[in-house]
Amino acid sequence: MFVDIVTIDVLAGDGGNGIVSFRHEKFVDRGGPDGGDGGKGGDVILQATRNENTLATFRYQKRIQADHGQAGSKRKKRGRSAKDTVVLVPIGTTIVNAETGDVIADLTEDNQAAVIAKGGSGGFGNAHFTSSVRQAPRVAEKGEQGEQRTVILEMKLVADIGLIGLPNAGKSTLLSVVSNAKPEIANYPFTTTVPNLGVVDIDSHSLLIADIPGLIEGASKGKGLGDDFLRHVSRCKVLLHLIDVTSNDVATDYTMIQKELSAYNQELAQKQQIIVFTKAELVDEEIIAMQKELLSEVIPDGSTICVVSAHAHTKIKELLHKAAKLVIEADEKQRELQADEDALPLITLEQNDTQWVASKVKDGLFLVTGKKIELFAKRTDYENDFGVMRLRDILKKMGITNQLLKLGIEYGDHIQIGDPSCGKIQY
Repeated sequence: MFVDIVTIDVLAGDGGNGIVSFRHEKFVDRGGPDGGDGGKGGDVILQATRNENTLATFRYQKRIQADHGQAGSKRKKRGRSAKDTVVLVPIGTTIVNAETGDVIADLTEDNQAAVIAKGGSGGFGNAHFTSSVRQAPRVAEKGEQGEQRTVILEMKLVADIGLIGLPNAGKSTLLSVVSNAKPEIANYPFTTTVPNLGVVDIDSHSLLIADIPGLIEGASKGKGLGDDFLRHVSRCKVLLHLIDVTSNDVATDYTMIQKELSAYNQELAQKQQIIVFTKAELVDEEIIAMQKELLSEVIPDGSTICVVSAHAHTKIKELLHKAAKLVIEADEKQRELQADEDALPLITLEQNDTQWVASKVKDGLFLVTGKKIELFAKRTDYENDFGVMRLRDILKKMGITNQLLKLGIEYGDHIQIGDPSCGKIQY
């Protein structure tokens, strides 16, 4: 089954907890702290591979969970870090944050990989907190929680040439003639219900051609086969717009498809196109000339029109030569654009993770937010009095306590740090 868009939950592994431990060895007087740190949780990584051509694997697998890091142990032994969970997806897969709509990664090359959710860091054991004034610390950190998010995987075929046109325009027949593909062919609408791919060698180049299932009026709004396959057109470098030369209204056939491309994505309608009249074996030169004249009224000036017969194998090579030339030009243009982007100076904005904001929510409750202080809060073991005391010390050193006093905090009031998952302490 062909599946090209799915929604899944990804959960990276939590970091292992640090532990509180002291040396207890014979003949060793006053053994010091030796609690080890926790191991790192596993990342969730998606990697593109040419060996996958559909997202069907995720049709029933809606959740990807990485392993957690192990807790630290005695003798300052660090807990084992979890292995990363690597999941293979087809080349051309875009990963989108389902909540924000932001693109997390776009995997367009074989073996290209991206970390979708980062595993949590391991918590520090008490051996990590020794100092000249704190020689027997009884505090250890909890492991950091791994990232969790819902993502949309959207596969878009990565092809050099895309075949577009109304149903029965001859796309599948042309693909079968120029490549090794064997698409289903019949004289009724929507014979092709999934994109077909074929490879053709021309001018010492190997071109990947995609037969995009037939579009109809209203496809961009879900009519017919809907917009399920319009997304696959977006990655094609050149489009071959096939029109049945025996059609009663070639101008309407052309404008209908162009309208659907524009409605889905304005950039699609502006892609390089070659207009191809198919089934030339069924009409004479006079009819072909008349159809060209009718089409010339609606196509952009300078458009290329080719007339071919897939059944008779006429003018096929000429068409492929022109298409290959446009693909090469598109590749060169892309390389120039990439070179211009690489030449631009990289500007980075300094981020201050120590920034925080304190506010009064209501009588008896104050809220503190900030990346660094929330991280400390999440790693605090609230069942350990020494851990809570350490968090209070951090609030004081960062100047947060002083600000809370200005806001009117009193003994017995509560301080909420970040969201409820970070925890709450009493002042």
